[in-house]
Amino acid sequence: MRYELGQASRLGNRAANQDRFAYIERDDGVLLVLADGMGGQVGGELAAQLLVDVARRDFLTGQDLLQAPEDFLTGIIEDAHRRIVAWGESQQPPVRPGSTAVLCLLREGHACWAHAGDSRLYLFRKGLPLYRTDDHSYVEKLYRDGLISRERRHSHPMRNYVTQCIGCAEQPVIEFHAPVRVEPGDVLLLCSDGLWGGVDDARMGAMLAEGPLELALDRMAEQAEQHAYPRCDNISALALRWQGAAPSRRTDRHGKPTPDPRELDGAIEEIENAIRRYAREMKKD
Repeated sequence: MRYELGQASRLGNRAANQDRFAYIERDDGVLLVLADGMGGQVGGELAAQLLVDVARRDFLTGQDLLQAPEDFLTGIIEDAHRRIVAWGESQQPPVRPGSTAVLCLLREGHACWAHAGDSRLYLFRKGLPLYRTDDHSYVEKLYRDGLISRERRHSHPMRNYVTQCIGCAEQPVIEFHAPVRVEPGDVLLLCSDGLWGGVDDARMGAMLAEGPLELALDRMAEQAEQHAYPRCDNISALALRWQGAAPSRRTDRHGKPTPDPRELDGAIEEIENAIRRYAREMKKD
């Protein structure tokens, strides 16, 4: 597989960055994942990291899972949700770390995706948004019901209220999109609301078509940060420009050798332990 990869992440004016994202490759496919930890919840950043770690483990250790992409992607989200909820309910008092989730699987020249929450996936072709996930949010529902205008969505007082997430009280309703053929030059973009809230879709497409992805994402993040000032959320984006099929060695987002599956299980356990430590510290405060 041949492609160009770009990424951007900014703190905004938050005390911590609760966004997490990753890119993982194996011989027969590529997985992109992004999560936006919910800032109002205990351990939101740890919930987001847990999703990323579960996705990495399942993708690198699964054998024939990619033959059923819907089960594979929704299974990752459901597994992360169960782990987060189980830990939260074991605490006294119970806590609910939460996060959005968006994943994209690219294999054999086709892309499919699944999401819960308001982190988005876009598929741009020739600078135009061909596909975009629907936000699982209160404001998006108002807009689709014709109760508010498109412009009002960005200023509504409940614009940050999501109706689906992992780790929340109810089992998330996960939305899956069937495989779509990608063409050379197509760009897949995963981003948190910190980015799309400050850059409209048309501007995104134009910037992504202008040059290297890394530069385009950095410019988009800067624009989003300036637009939201002084109340800027975390900003994260991960993009892949498809260039065609070709043999490629198995790597992770940073070009490192594939981790041992036992290391991945250990990383998930470490995240769960970190959530426990975080809760104990919160109780002390």
